[in-house]
Amino acid sequence: MPQPYRGVFPVVPTIFHADGSLDLEGQKRAIDFMIDAGSEGLCILANFSEQFVLTDEDRQQVMDVALRHVAGRVPVIVTTTHFATHVCAERSRHAQDAGAAMVMIMPPYHGATIRVGEAGIFEFFRRVSDAISIPIMIQDAPVSGTTLSAPFLARMAREIANVSYFKIEVPQAAAKLRELIALGGDAVIGPWDGEEAITLMADLDAGATGSMTGGGFPDGIRQITDAWFAGDRAAAMDAYCRWLPLINHENRQCGLLAAKALMEEGGVIRCGAPRAPIAPLHPAARAGLVEMAKRLDAMVLRWAR
Repeated sequence: MPQPYRGVFPVVPTIFHADGSLDLEGQKRAIDFMIDAGSEGLCILANFSEQFVLTDEDRQQVMDVALRHVAGRVPVIVTTTHFATHVCAERSRHAQDAGAAMVMIMPPYHGATIRVGEAGIFEFFRRVSDAISIPIMIQDAPVSGTTLSAPFLARMAREIANVSYFKIEVPQAAAKLRELIALGGDAVIGPWDGEEAITLMADLDAGATGSMTGGGFPDGIRQITDAWFAGDRAAAMDAYCRWLPLINHENRQCGLLAAKALMEEGGVIRCGAPRAPIAPLHPAARAGLVEMAKRLDAMVLRWAR
């Protein structure tokens, strides 16, 4: 097992042309910006990457292009979530073979009502783990509609070989992180903050060692985490208070389109549009996002100038 991954691992948005086709050159520029802005790793094909509007062929193209273009500059987490155990295992094995450092997976769910109990979830992750030799990050997020208790997550960390990282993005995440760390001990290699860093300080206080954020301003998140890991909590809090309005606006007003809007505004990419049926970002929400980013001198607005 490599040294534990920690720090800021933002989600890379999937870049489209205005007609909805993949913009693979724009994809490369987004990756280059995110690495230059201080990302200590990247995550691709996540929900904030609009993974749910991609075909299997699209997924393969994005993964291949991203991993080749990163070329080992930073570790890359590939999201391989799928309801079917064998499909998730195959996706995870392909990601490992292509050079992924880790895979991120949600518990199996479908629609509003189809869920799997704890025994089925345990077997799902065990079988995926058996198919690979790289770490698995379990994504604990409300979108799955699945309750994953801290004792259950800790049990999976102890009993399933590659389950060792956890992205916690549920309400009261800090409390859950504390409980998970206490119960899982050394088996919990990576207790991570999620939800675009909106609760980052509380989660760091609780023991989080990484944060998976949106991709628009890794340079700002690094100001928080660098100070924290250097032992300067006061400086980390100061940075958190500076960046929190932008983090909040991203999380509450713009969602998964925030990073692309900022990248488009700064000339990193040509088009920040989503793929239908996702609606474009409202101009007022976009204007507020850009205004806050300008006040903070976010690198995304000057990187391509």
